[in-house]
Amino acid sequence: MQDFFDKAAETAELLGPNIYIQALALAISFILVGKMADLVISRVAAKIASRSNTTLDDEFIALLHRPVFLSFVLLGLGLATDRLQLPQTADFVTLGILKTIAIVVWYNLSRALIEILLNALTRSGHQAVHISMLPLLNNVFKITLLAIAIYFTFLAWSIDVAAWLATAGIVGLALSFAAKDTLSNLFAGLSIVADAPYKLGDYIVLDSGERGKVTFIGLRSTRILTRDDIEITIPNGVIGNAKIINEAGGPSEKRRIRIPIGVAYGSDIDKVIETLDHVAKDHDEICENPKPRVRFRKFGTSSLDFELLCWINQPVDRGRMEHELNCAVYNLFQKEGIEIPFPQQDVYVRSMPS
Repeated sequence: MQDFFDKAAETAELLGPNIYIQALALAISFILVGKMADLVISRVAAKIASRSNTTLDDEFIALLHRPVFLSFVLLGLGLATDRLQLPQTADFVTLGILKTIAIVVWYNLSRALIEILLNALTRSGHQAVHISMLPLLNNVFKITLLAIAIYFTFLAWSIDVAAWLATAGIVGLALSFAAKDTLSNLFAGLSIVADAPYKLGDYIVLDSGERGKVTFIGLRSTRILTRDDIEITIPNGVIGNAKIINEAGGPSEKRRIRIPIGVAYGSDIDKVIETLDHVAKDHDEICENPKPRVRFRKFGTSSLDFELLCWINQPVDRGRMEHELNCAVYNLFQKEGIEIPFPQQDVYVRSMPS
């Protein structure tokens, strides 16, 4: 950078010995160069970008031309300030202000560019990034950019960054011990967002027995709404170490339900299978694909044990569908004369006490 400043000063000296004229010429020259670069970007590059099938490049070009123009202007003002040979304090303050303005300009450009990229990912539904991760990625990128901008601002004003980093490290170590549980939930929340074992609207079952619809996924906790309309808030640290059953997971949200039923010994098993099959096919909310099926499971103590297997579209309907199918099975068995046994014992009395 210093070599560039020296070459610019040598070129400016061709205008004569007056340093004010040299500084003015440097400033005007870079303003004109910046204006030319602005025209090239806003017209030529924008025209090329308009031929593409995506609007991402058009939005990027629309953002880029103003920071490029301002960068040339600030560079020209910096060269002019260096050429004026101001007192050390005035030169340091002026250059520090110009550098800070440049950092702010490119920081705002980077933030806007990140928002454009994340919005494009949201519209495209890219599988590499889950949609629930986008707000988190947005915050992480913004915090990272802010940290980088602060770092370069310190350098622009010749502030010792090492001392600040050491202080921040000590404070961070103390906070990590004080907020161990909070940090555990935070990192577990990051893991949940990254791995996406469930998403908003899914029905999940924890190994502790809680079952409900996921209504909120935060960095500290997850909230589920049970079928009793009771909201349960679970720390992410607990969920991160628990076995999670996602009833809406898998290739589709369909859920298979099982209706166990026992019939008396001596029943016509072909008639039983046909009757159970009719129960499933006559219900409008039972999926046709996969087809319902009936299985003869085992010879029970008091009954022949069958199981009706069928699929429903939404896990939330499981309880209601089991109720309706149980009612339909009982009513149709009564109509067809199929006996549903119940456990019973025969007691034989060998002799009565005198």
